[in-house]
Amino acid sequence: MRILSVVDGIGWGGTKEQVYLLAKEFAKRGTDIHLALAFEYVHMVEKLKPYCVKFHFFEHHNKLSRFNLANYYRLWKIIKDMSFHVVIANSPHAFDFVRMVYPFLKKRPKLVAVKRSGRMPNILSLRLKYAYADALVAVSPAIKESLVKAGFPEEKVFVIESGIDTERFRKNEEARWHTRKKLGLSSEHKVFINVANWNPKVKGQDKLIQAFSKMQCDKCYLVLVGIDTDLYAPPIAKRYGIGDRVLAFGFREDVENLLNASDFFVLSSYLEGISNSLLQAMACGKVVISTNAGGIGKVIKDGQNGFLVDVGDFEGLLKKMLHVLKLSEQELSEISQRASITAQDFSISKTADAYEKLFERLTS
Repeated sequence: MRILSVVDGIGWGGTKEQVYLLAKEFAKRGTDIHLALAFEYVHMVEKLKPYCVKFHFFEHHNKLSRFNLANYYRLWKIIKDMSFHVVIANSPHAFDFVRMVYPFLKKRPKLVAVKRSGRMPNILSLRLKYAYADALVAVSPAIKESLVKAGFPEEKVFVIESGIDTERFRKNEEARWHTRKKLGLSSEHKVFINVANWNPKVKGQDKLIQAFSKMQCDKCYLVLVGIDTDLYAPPIAKRYGIGDRVLAFGFREDVENLLNASDFFVLSSYLEGISNSLLQAMACGKVVISTNAGGIGKVIKDGQNGFLVDVGDFEGLLKKMLHVLKLSEQELSEISQRASITAQDFSISKTADAYEKLFERLTS
């Protein structure tokens, strides 16, 4: 089976991580997997070089990419010439590109669109855009429920939860102490970490910093990892008088080491599908505190394998952060173990299995 995975833009985040992990997993299984991506997206190409993934470049990425007809023509030609069985559109913008070229194809591969966030498309988008897909993948049951409630045919919506690399993200004591030493942190320091590209309207990092400033814990640190966190988090931290206790690292390739070096993972999002970074933190045995956004409530059982607060309840988030500081080592260890066990159910291998079953169903 020949599969084309379409990804728009550049940078790195949850969507790009899933595209990368699935392409790698399919390549390891011997699937004929192809990626259509931006000419400028060298990072994805470099990461997938060791694997048998074929690349096709269609988008010259800039702010006006969606208005450049040449981008559409190149994507149309790629799909027309390569006789794919299935095309996956991995984001709303990627689907915009695919949706526009499909009417001009004589032979149309089965089209799968992926819905990763809790932000629902409007009725026109559902009827004129997403209805064109043969299948719509929701990354959590909560997203499927919202899509069906919004009017999308239930029989075309399939829940395939995001997967993580459980070999990379695991508890690692050696990495923990080595990384803490490099950061100048001792065993007495308590470290909260948030991993998300800077997007306060969705991820709520500004409110998280404000909540952290109220903790009055001199030995507590907040680490922010993700694109542009190093640019925008420090001025906010300084404004609240905690500039010396907020470490903003920007994009990092060693997220697994930073997770291991931390004590607690905190997610302040307003919207999520199911957070890759939360699952990665759980796989590393972190005690997680999260807003109940998207499908997270299906993963976290409050007080058992982590802690939940309502979306937008930053006072509640602060209370939970203070609460975990008071837990005994035994209590923390038990929650950590349950978190690690939960994360094993979200391996990228299981995600790939589910996609393969969907492909077989669509093409049989």
